[in-house]
Parts: sequence; C-alpha cells; structure tokens
Amino acid sequence: MSYKNSLIVHADPKSPIAEAYRVLRTNIQFASVDKPIKTIVVTSSTPGEGKTTTIANLAVTFSQSGSRVLLIDADLRKPRVHKAFDLTNIHGMTTVLAEQRDYKTCINKTDIENLFVLTSGPIPPNPSELLSSNAMKKFLEALCNDFDMILIDAPPVGVVTDAAILSTIVDGTILVVSSGNVEIDAAQRAKLLLEKVNAKLLGVVLNKITKENQGGRYSYDYYYADDYDNEKNNNHKQKKKH
Repeated sequence: MSYKNSLIVHADPKSPIAEAYRVLRTNIQFASVDKPIKTIVVTSSTPGEGKTTTIANLAVTFSQSGSRVLLIDADLRKPRVHKAFDLTNIHGMTTVLAEQRDYKTCINKTDIENLFVLTSGPIPPNPSELLSSNAMKKFLEALCNDFDMILIDAPPVGVVTDAAILSTIVDGTILVVSSGNVEIDAAQRAKLLLEKVNAKLLGVVLNKITKENQGGRYSYDYYYADDYDNEKNNNHKQKKKH
C-alpha cells in the first residue's frame, strides 16, 4: 500500500473525510468523563484495514485542535508510519528501549504544527518482549509529561499479541475494521482478544464504507461505535454521518 497523500485531514481539511476524523476526535474526547484520555492504541483485526492511515489522520486532527501530539509507530514487525510522513526509520522507539537512548533525540518534528512522530526504529527479534517490558511502561509515563496526546500504532491484534499487550498500559484502544474486506468472525475475535486482557475499548472505526449507490453526494468513510454505551445497552450503536 502506498501512503503518499494519505494525510487527508492536512491536505484537504474541508473534505467530508476530514470532517469524519474530526467527529472521531470529538467522540474520543468525550469518551471518558472521570479521566482524560491521553494514551491510545489503534489496532485492527487483520493487516490492510487502514489502521495506519486512520491513526495518522487522527493525530493530525488532535494537533489541529491545539494539542501537543506524539504519534508512535509500535508496529515493530511491519512499520508504516514513517512512510506516511516521509521520514527515515534509522532510529526510533526500539533505539530508545533497547539502547536506553534519550527519546528526545529520536523524535521527529513534522511540518504540521504540534505534531511529532517517533518511528519504530530497527525491527527487533523480540517485539512482544520489548513492548511488555518495564522499560516500555516507564517510557510511556515519561512521554505523558511532554505531550497532551499520545497515539500508538500497533500491529493487528488478530495476528500477534503486541496490540493486546499495549492495550493494558494505555487509557484506551480503538479497533479499525475494513468494511467488506474482513470476515465478521475475525472482527469479533479481535474484539474478544482485547476484552480478555481488560482493554478499555473506546470504539470501533468501520473503515472504507462507500454509499455511492445510495444517491449521496459524498462517500461516508467512518463508523464509530462507542463501547462504553454498548456496555450499558448492547443494542445501542451510534452512527455518525459526515
């Protein structure tokens, strides 16, 4: 997949897709009343569902609202974030964790105001062990002192355990599901895997929906299901139209 021109929110902020991301940002901001959500993992059930594009654009929307945002590529198997922002991936998160380097020397400032990126760095032989280490937890705690919002791109939860591990140390998790490309069983299994580790599932983004055949003027790309409300009423789902 090519990530060229994938930052739609930045390139075309008035588009309906950009507005969809802003609605998603608003939903996240109001997802928790008692404790502000500051660290979020974004994952998918299988590869190719658009999680990297989703998290990259979400990061832009948060930065546009004035928040100091750090986007971390924690997909230590097939990193993609650096491609979306046209960055090198020589040093990154694995450099910080494995070599105990000061993370400030590895963070990239983007052309977008308030938005910073920490690429994955060299792919390690033990991704899961690295992500579940005490060093990772302390690293994330330290970052919270420097940034208002930290978004973490994780591998598909239905393929490897990395996303499930990360979901236990963050404030919330978002599951991206590609409409028409992923079996319902796979999506349900991904949700179950997150629930088994007591992940705080903020919601599901149903990606790549089109309504061209319904006579609409625009295509509608995102569906956001708030799982906090679903816990109160399993039949309650909220659909946002953009």
